[in-house]
Amino acid sequence: MTKLGQKVIYQIYPKSFYDSNNDGFGDLKGIIAKIDYLKKLNIDMIWFNPFYVSPQNDNGYDIADYYKIDERFGTMEDFEEMVAKLKEANIGVMLDMVLNHCSIEHEWFQKALAGDEKYQKYFYLRPAKEDGSLPTNWQSKFGGPAWEKFGDTDLYYLHLYDKTQADLDWHNPDVRAEAAKIVNFWKEKGVAGFRFDVLNVIGKDEVLVDSVDPDHEKPLYTDTPVVHKYIKELNCNTFGTDPEIVTVGEMSSTTIPNSIEYTNPDEHELSMVFTFHHLKVDYDNGEKWSKVPFNFMELKFLLSTWQTEMDKGNGWNALFWNNHDQPWALNRFGDPVNYREKSAEMLATTLHLLRGTPYIYMGEELGMMDPHYKSIDDYVDVEALNGYQMLLDKGVDKDRAFEIVVSKSRDNSRVPMHWDDSKYAGFSEAKPWLLPTDQDEINVEKELASGEIFNHYQKLIKLRKTEPLIYAGHFKELLADNKQVFAYERYLDDSSEKLVVFNNFYGTEVTIDLPAEYQDKECTTLIDNYQNEIQKTAKQITLQPYESLAIKSLENKPK
Repeated sequence: MTKLGQKVIYQIYPKSFYDSNNDGFGDLKGIIAKIDYLKKLNIDMIWFNPFYVSPQNDNGYDIADYYKIDERFGTMEDFEEMVAKLKEANIGVMLDMVLNHCSIEHEWFQKALAGDEKYQKYFYLRPAKEDGSLPTNWQSKFGGPAWEKFGDTDLYYLHLYDKTQADLDWHNPDVRAEAAKIVNFWKEKGVAGFRFDVLNVIGKDEVLVDSVDPDHEKPLYTDTPVVHKYIKELNCNTFGTDPEIVTVGEMSSTTIPNSIEYTNPDEHELSMVFTFHHLKVDYDNGEKWSKVPFNFMELKFLLSTWQTEMDKGNGWNALFWNNHDQPWALNRFGDPVNYREKSAEMLATTLHLLRGTPYIYMGEELGMMDPHYKSIDDYVDVEALNGYQMLLDKGVDKDRAFEIVVSKSRDNSRVPMHWDDSKYAGFSEAKPWLLPTDQDEINVEKELASGEIFNHYQKLIKLRKTEPLIYAGHFKELLADNKQVFAYERYLDDSSEKLVVFNNFYGTEVTIDLPAEYQDKECTTLIDNYQNEIQKTAKQITLQPYESLAIKSLENKPK
């Protein structure tokens, strides 16, 4: 997995990257205009969120035509130019494949509504129960029932997400053939990677049953054995014919054994998986719409467990703190007020020196943080607006409900990229679809001129490409009981060299006792966000607030 280990993937949310025609909406020409900036980071590939034809009820994840570029983003010619110019810059293109569901405006759904039996079999259409209640008691992940009336018939269609996103029935071989056709179409356009949206929920049973409670509900449609069968089939018929193609599956509420099977090369499924357990450590009793301090010990445990077990099973992790569905990690696990630069760099170091393939979400390399919005009217995301209403319905007062949405909304990371300190952050001359804030302090122009975070990311990316301990090494947790420091070792089976990484997750200095085998040893500092240089370890090391220190030394490998 050396090649995967050396790659760094950047994520672009096209709607918010750069607006070339000043309509307030990012586009493909805008991405082309910023290729020189992307080259500076030395990334290998860009994952693009969807820019297909869509009514945009879920920001493009409700696809109405899988083969056409939405005119708001540009044309197919723009896409082909972008692929070619990125290829010249040695940057591959990874596209989002949203194949669990499609928009109800898609031709398949419209034909089904018109009575075409072939296309009705593309969807989960079910009659009401004898008592007139919905086919099952399942809940949509966006709130409310997961069933909606199917036109003027007596049937209902399943939608695990927004009611305008109808779930596709993968039991139907015609649906699987359509999925393969879509992947191959874009593969032939020069696409070098595919990210599969909510892929582990494609295996719903043919006979759908009520859930007993919310905890029982997810297993009814998540990680079922047939998912592996369908991914193997898709692999065989599409991307698996080219060993250079990189794939990643978004796996909601998955398990380590399943993730090993999804990513072990011997299984011929995917290159890697996105998992989210580590991003739920600031949920109160598993509830997203809550605001509590993050549980550091749980975060350490989850990161270490997934690293260790995936390594043992020859699986592969996609490493990430941020994406278009998450508030900024800097607000969750760092200190954007007092230690913005240092905590951003600490989080980056923690992640980039782990085993797996790191992803950088656009703006992360600038230390971007959650916007300072003043009203619920500033938010546009359907999930955030539904979450706010749900909190009000539960009796939470408006100020507290708003405070919770501010901390958890997906819009936090969807704000336009900050290119400069102008009114609309250099993203557009027109009012953007979502307003930026704090661009006077955080923007590309300022960061490249005098900042330190971007430069730190460049160093981490260079290390990942050149240091075998990072791109090919095993993982071992250190200082498991320490309540302030996440520490780990990376080592190779055939070398006595090892890399030891110490990450202080808090804004106070901390002194740690080194395990005996690391004391008084010759070493080299690979990277430190305080620019400290250590040639020889002592019995103790003192870490500054949000300091990350990675040292390389000659040692016997762990037993």
